[in-house]
Amino acid sequence: MSATPISTLQHLAQISRDGRNGFLEAAQAVKDPNLQNTFRKASARCEAGEKELEREITKLGGSTTDSGSVAGAVHRAWIDLKSAVTGGDEKAILEECERGEDVAKAAYEKALKAELAPEVIALVQKQYAGVLENHDLIKRLRDTAH
Repeated sequence: MSATPISTLQHLAQISRDGRNGFLEAAQAVKDPNLQNTFRKASARCEAGEKELEREITKLGGSTTDSGSVAGAVHRAWIDLKSAVTGGDEKAILEECERGEDVAKAAYEKALKAELAPEVIALVQKQYAGVLENHDLIKRLRDTAH
């Protein structure tokens, strides 16, 4: 059975919520003010995407939720654990954030293969571009971290 447009968008909203929360956790775990700012901006982009998806879900007659996915909760807990164990090692935190963005990329790529209305596909493509931007930024930062 294939996913419905509403369930596809609900899943992407959960992924965005997880990203928002994960980036906020990362911002709190690092000491570098520039990196904190980068994580906060990435969180804000995820939140904007989440709100945009929720508007489309509501427009299609679906309901939204404020909770993240179970995988997201595990992801946030892992950042907490890694932060505690490594003493806020920025490279380790960046690696975990990149892993989270890999999950988001895969979810959007799957959504782009779903049978969705043209306006929904356009929204998903626009958001996917934002996910790629976040991912590539985090990857560049990780590559240069010590």
